[in-house]
Amino acid sequence: MKRKNDSHIRWATRWMTTILPVYLFALLPLLASCSDDIFDHSKEGGSTGQVVISLADVGSDRLAGFEVTLRNTSTNSIFTAVTDNQGMALFTVTPGIYEASASKRQSETGMGYAYVFNGTSGQITISSGQTTMTSIRIKTARTSQIIIKELYSGGCMKNDGTTQFQYDKCVILYNNSSQPLSLSNLCLGAVTPANAQATNRNYDDDGKLVYEAEGFIPVWNGIWYFPQTLDIAPYQQVVVNIHGAIDNTQTVSQSVNYANSDYYCMYDPESGYVNTNYYPTPSDLIPSSHYLKAVVFGLGNAWPFSVSSPAMVLFQTKDIAPRDYANNTENLWYTGNAVSQVNACVKVPNEWILDAIEVYSSAYATSSVKRLTADIDAGYVWLTNFHGHSLYRNIDKAATEALPENEGRLVYDDGNADPCGIDAEASMSRGAHLIYSDTNNSTNDFHERQQCSLRK
Repeated sequence: MKRKNDSHIRWATRWMTTILPVYLFALLPLLASCSDDIFDHSKEGGSTGQVVISLADVGSDRLAGFEVTLRNTSTNSIFTAVTDNQGMALFTVTPGIYEASASKRQSETGMGYAYVFNGTSGQITISSGQTTMTSIRIKTARTSQIIIKELYSGGCMKNDGTTQFQYDKCVILYNNSSQPLSLSNLCLGAVTPANAQATNRNYDDDGKLVYEAEGFIPVWNGIWYFPQTLDIAPYQQVVVNIHGAIDNTQTVSQSVNYANSDYYCMYDPESGYVNTNYYPTPSDLIPSSHYLKAVVFGLGNAWPFSVSSPAMVLFQTKDIAPRDYANNTENLWYTGNAVSQVNACVKVPNEWILDAIEVYSSAYATSSVKRLTADIDAGYVWLTNFHGHSLYRNIDKAATEALPENEGRLVYDDGNADPCGIDAEASMSRGAHLIYSDTNNSTNDFHERQQCSLRK
């Protein structure tokens, strides 16, 4: 459908970044006259206000086709739209405080990789009868060969059905490609604050994370790292136990058995993480060469990895040993700018981060806020904890089905299927090679699975 006053819109767009802010509001009647095919007018009952969202820091040839999501932080109502050729989207919604995100994925033909474009904006106030202009700065990243395939962190119930059990966490890493993978100085960390619903003192008055402009992520309390180079074959996984590297099913039947010689575990009492509730002596089946090492720069006798809503990052320290980097006080940063050991974080440069996942607790749907910047993870995935659930990465159905070696090996709709209809674990057991979604947006990339895949 042809747009009305198209020439005026083009003229206005060229000058929006140079004219006085008041002129932005003069554009609103023109924007509102655009065809409904261009903007998504999402409405609820009662009084409404408008927000015009534009994109910044992205090439003019890539402005169109971004999916923009707007979430009311009080009601958790979600609205979506797609940007036009000028990178703009208009929403009409009830007044309130909102957060917005924009994302897009673009494959490079014949190059074997893809770019992902993500951006977020928080604390957008929309008032009745008024129009708010806001922009989302877009970050660009390339997809990584290694990904977080699954995170089990929410615990389960004990056999009495009333007591909660949380000492059995794990993360599963995966080589999401057809090429062998060899990684040195590979680390895992958790971002401050530990829980998404906790008071976050790292936002400025404009609703931006204060460390976003500096290009790092603050990893809190301590880091874990592989002491040797980690090798992963194509389409294969590595299980890393976080807490409780034993057969937990001997005492809690709904838990996970980690007594497996192929598994790795976080276990380093010499670091200061000595709490035996979290770190019982690992199963004899796990070789000591599979013990990850830790560097502790905060307080506590156990790594405080959230049971409700963690934000985890997987990163490499490149040409410096993890221990040397984390022990260098020049690399420390303090959450809320409050200098004390309890607030100590280590700065992890964005370019070191290979993958990440941001988790929100289903019990705190209206109070959770982002800790990861958009170039690291533009979204979040919901978790209901203490039910044995895990967060499992979605399959890239088209890419997986396109692999010729998967013919006759993919299992569909047997009750444990990925949202696309493929049962990932059943397919892997038949020798299928799976390619998982990787858009640097946990909302798109993950779903809540009813039980950890390690429980067969």
